[in-house]
Amino acid sequence: MPRYSRVQRWLHWVIAALTLAALAAGVTLGNLGFEGMVDAVGLDATNLIFKYHKTLGILIFVAMAVRLVSRLHYGKPAYDPPLTGLERRLSAAAHGLLYAGLLVMPVLGWTATAASDFPVEFFNWRLPGLIGVDKPLGETLYALHGLVGNFLIALVALHIAAALRHAIIKRDGVLSRMI
Repeated sequence: MPRYSRVQRWLHWVIAALTLAALAAGVTLGNLGFEGMVDAVGLDATNLIFKYHKTLGILIFVAMAVRLVSRLHYGKPAYDPPLTGLERRLSAAAHGLLYAGLLVMPVLGWTATAASDFPVEFFNWRLPGLIGVDKPLGETLYALHGLVGNFLIALVALHIAAALRHAIIKRDGVLSRMI
């Protein structure tokens, strides 16, 4: 079976690791909130988790932009054997939604952070906010950020389930395109 380019495979797995880490931190931060995090791990660790959640988001955005360019440049390998029509449509929809979600999610987080008058951090650098302070808008953007996060969790689970189905049940070599 034809494979994705080495660059595409590398980007896939790096983005997968970054995304899982960002989603895990985001779910924890979202469920516990700032005060709950401080109670659980202390102020310094809470601030560090927030900083690196933001850093992961920016890294995901940049890596996804590079991945999109590499996809346009290299294309994607043909399926051999071909997918069924339904599998092809579902795959295209899921991948399109993953690409869109992984590009939109960091922008929502960045704008929500700026609108809420919190620092936008990338490692130890403070970045400019994409928009001005508007706390009600910030609350709305954080809510959207959380909704997209939950949607991405479902999409990632679906993506993994589909890959396992192709590897274990169908044994059609689809997973080998990305390994």
